Amino acid sequence: MTFDFDTPIQRAGTDSQKWQKYAGRDVLSLWVADMDFLSPPAIIAELQRRVDHGVFGYARPVKSTVSAVVDAMARNYGWSIEPSWIVWLPGLVVGLNVTAQAFAQPGDEVLSLAPVYPPFMTAPKNSGRVSVTVPFALCDGAWTIDWDAIERAVTPRTKMFFLCNPHNPLARVWRRDELIRLAEFCLRHNLLLCSDEIHCDLILDPSLPHIPTGTLGLEIAKRTITLMAPSKTYNVPGLGTSLAIIPDAALRAKFVSATAGIVAEVNALGYTACEAAYRDCEPWRQELLAYLRGNRDFLVNFVASELPYVRVAAPIEATYLAWLDVSALKLADPIAHFEKHGVGLSDGTYFGAKPGTHVRLNFGCTRATLVVALRRMKMAVSVMV
Repeated sequence: MTFDFDTPIQRAGTDSQKWQKYAGRDVLSLWVADMDFLSPPAIIAELQRRVDHGVFGYARPVKSTVSAVVDAMARNYGWSIEPSWIVWLPGLVVGLNVTAQAFAQPGDEVLSLAPVYPPFMTAPKNSGRVSVTVPFALCDGAWTIDWDAIERAVTPRTKMFFLCNPHNPLARVWRRDELIRLAEFCLRHNLLLCSDEIHCDLILDPSLPHIPTGTLGLEIAKRTITLMAPSKTYNVPGLGTSLAIIPDAALRAKFVSATAGIVAEVNALGYTACEAAYRDCEPWRQELLAYLRGNRDFLVNFVASELPYVRVAAPIEATYLAWLDVSALKLADPIAHFEKHGVGLSDGTYFGAKPGTHVRLNFGCTRATLVVALRRMKMAVSVMV
């Protein structure tokens, strides 16, 4: 079956947060991480069937929904999980916030690596915890963990480590030896490991398997919370359905207790979309990955040949996000400069980068949109050099 990723979908003038940002302006939205593609036909069909039922009361996952998740973990990662390990959430960011509140006290520290998805840094602060970030190192064209630096960052108040696997915005897939070393680090320092794996089904390099941190061994699994969702892969983030996989019963009970009274329930349509995504949409996902690889390759080649002083510093191994180094342009405000030339990007400072040095570009769009956006960026760069 062939799916269409080239036909543009009109999102301007709709409820799209991504496109409302530039309402009334000729700016292509390549910032927030949702894609401009139709969701898989199987999801749309199941949602239509559910809407036809006509009753939208409070929902709970049915057995087939849970089984779809359990089966997907086994099929994709060889990870045998129990249905009882799953805690349903209305969003992955909710999971980060709940984890910080449940397993740290005000003033305690949550360690992560930067640059990183902004909620990694804001979630601890939202409840009076302290976010501590350690910069990545760029070695031989690859982003790496500065192991000495993270050792130095640990204090008696450090309670947990937030991992982004695969990494947003660096598009990095972590190797088994790196994950094992990180697990050993957490065990040695008695840290909880919270692993955001929302991009796990978006590996662009076929030679690099995604390895859930919960599969690294019984000892680390007992202190690991894995956060996943169908939202990024199947383009259903607006349906607010995510899940935490927590093997340890005591850990799970404490997590669930922290949600009481403050975390909303997942809605009926979200459960429907989740089940269809994990059960019926593998052919669509494979074609999506092929299309994203084409977009990635076009982007990388264009930057190298047509955008002087802009760099893709390391391979884009996963996600539909490109981390671009624009520091050589010496722009005080890169976002405003590119917006002036018709391209809306994410500011690297929100991810922990130094001001004026990096932007993030979402290439989860039609090839035609990407071509126009990059040509506009070329014009924006040409006036600087």
